[in-house]
Amino acid sequence: MSAFPTSTTVLDSVLFRDAFGTRAMREVFSDLRLIERYAEVEVALAKAEARCGVIPVEAAEQIAERTNVAAFDFDLLRQETDVVGYPILPLVHQMAKQCGEAGRYVHWGATTQDIMDTAVVLQLRDGLGIIEDDIAALRGILVDLSKKYRDTPMAGRTHLQQALPVTFGYKTAIWLAAFDRHAVRLAELKPRALVGQFAGAAGTLASLGDKGFEVQKALCEELGLGVPVSTWHVARDGLAEAVNYLALVTGTLGKIALDIMIMASTEFGEVYEPFVMGRGASSTMPQKRNPISSELMLAAAKAVRQHAGLMLDAMVQDFERATGPWHAEWMAIPESFVLTAGALHQARFALGGLIVDGKRMADNLDVSRGLIVAEAVMMGLAPAIGRQEAHDVVYDACRVANDKGLTLAEALAADDRVASRIDRATIDRLTAPKNYLGLAPEMVDRVLTSVKR
Repeated sequence: MSAFPTSTTVLDSVLFRDAFGTRAMREVFSDLRLIERYAEVEVALAKAEARCGVIPVEAAEQIAERTNVAAFDFDLLRQETDVVGYPILPLVHQMAKQCGEAGRYVHWGATTQDIMDTAVVLQLRDGLGIIEDDIAALRGILVDLSKKYRDTPMAGRTHLQQALPVTFGYKTAIWLAAFDRHAVRLAELKPRALVGQFAGAAGTLASLGDKGFEVQKALCEELGLGVPVSTWHVARDGLAEAVNYLALVTGTLGKIALDIMIMASTEFGEVYEPFVMGRGASSTMPQKRNPISSELMLAAAKAVRQHAGLMLDAMVQDFERATGPWHAEWMAIPESFVLTAGALHQARFALGGLIVDGKRMADNLDVSRGLIVAEAVMMGLAPAIGRQEAHDVVYDACRVANDKGLTLAEALAADDRVASRIDRATIDRLTAPKNYLGLAPEMVDRVLTSVKR
């Protein structure tokens, strides 16, 4: 049976893993990479302690030279982790054995959570780097869409009803502005989240005497991480912020996905995901072209939202070392990063090759026969007949247009209160949806120039 796939989650499934994640992000959070990070922190600790005169320099050199993760007995590591409940003591056993006499100095003055927390922060750094690159690429795609469709009219919709005309570029510029903010958030997040952890058994660095802060600083320098102001064994806001940041990113992707899916529905037909032979095909309906990437983006948004809540719950920890909430992070953090990377990958595909049907957008804009710009007509009539009478006239005209299947222009032209004051050319101009875009195109420009691109 071992020759058959045995994964139980979509994140590692041979069927679904590339739909819900990416190879690069899975690598960051893989078992092997995590164990390598544990060993990397232990080696960096030995080097830091040697620099500070806590352990012999020769011992640190031996620990660095002899530690070989590839030579670990992973089955034994698994068995001992199952017994101990944590992987660091079993890892230290194998490192100490590899390092011979110097092995006595492995893990000197540290506690399990110091090593695990710092390793996770190293994973965060790599994971956030991937997210940052994906967001930068997606912003570039959205810039191009916003420029190209700056003046492409379409129906703006509120409560799923046509409201007022907008442009498709206006819509994509709103998406772009959100990701501009996500880029800023990420830059602000890093100094708070990418901080090392080294504090000892109860977080007081007691085992290192007056060398504690010096070693802590040296360790963080070895790893290129920020130095903590205080022990964060039970202060998990940095990690919780990181996962909640991912929830914001996937939340925006979910909103985009929902828009695309509705706009791609048969009755709308305004946009489509890129065509790839067989993608989105139905097993029974040959005509189907399902918006697969958008569906995956929306699913990821829902899953990461759940993990964001779990991370907030995991912040509620008891005294100086948690009895359970910490373990919840082990599930939430890797899955959130993989799902977010997968959603960004799907967004880059869907938006990078998005098929936009401007004619269908124009046709849909005309579906209401001019009623979508009733507000424009009312404001155009107001100077001639007064605001309140203009409201009543347009209200009556809308009702007549609906009852008799007329255009709003035809209904207005048939009303003496309008025809006696305004010529037909003016009526036609007022009832043309493309003439009532407000500042939508200018808002696109403002988004495009709001940050250095």
